[in-house]
Amino acid sequence: MTEHSEDLQQIAARTLAHYEQHAQSFWEGTRDHDVSQNIAALLTHIDAPPPFDLLDFGCGPGRDLRSFAALGHRAVGLEGAPRLAAMARAHSGCAVWEQSFLQLELPAQRFDGVFANAVLFHVPSQALPRVLGQLHACLRPGGVLFSSNPRGAGQEGWSGERYGVFHDWPAWRAVVTAAGFEELEHFYRPAGLPIEQQPWLASVWRRV
Repeated sequence: MTEHSEDLQQIAARTLAHYEQHAQSFWEGTRDHDVSQNIAALLTHIDAPPPFDLLDFGCGPGRDLRSFAALGHRAVGLEGAPRLAAMARAHSGCAVWEQSFLQLELPAQRFDGVFANAVLFHVPSQALPRVLGQLHACLRPGGVLFSSNPRGAGQEGWSGERYGVFHDWPAWRAVVTAAGFEELEHFYRPAGLPIEQQPWLASVWRRV
């Protein structure tokens, strides 16, 4: 599979179709998830004066977008599934850009922070350096990227109708560092549990 192959576009289309079809159940199943630790991890590392310009990358139906707006920040969502994008606009009152992760058109140096919660693992490994480079470019100098992904040992492929890559920490650190970011911190979630019961790897990065 090459970086610009038709296979990559089919991966994106099939994964987005799953979220489009299950938009309502996805909202009902995730709207009460507590990700306040992740939101705080992004916001506390941003050095700019608030309110911040934030991109909720893969915002889904708008749970976290609404949280950012409620905190007084200028938040924009990005979502590839049209039904989820419409729900996010309705739930948050924020602008939401409909874009596939593999066909991004992001303004340069527009944001103080990018919040990528449970989304970047859907990007095929061949396309990940390009996507991370685009996120780097949309951040202002010193801007902050937050990411949380289900961790694994490098497995890549389909889980039902959704494509995923399950990175371990060394591999994830290598690819994000290569995109021009420096590590600020990383941690496993949910907090307060043994490591074998923490399936999520969260990390925070600064554009350098």
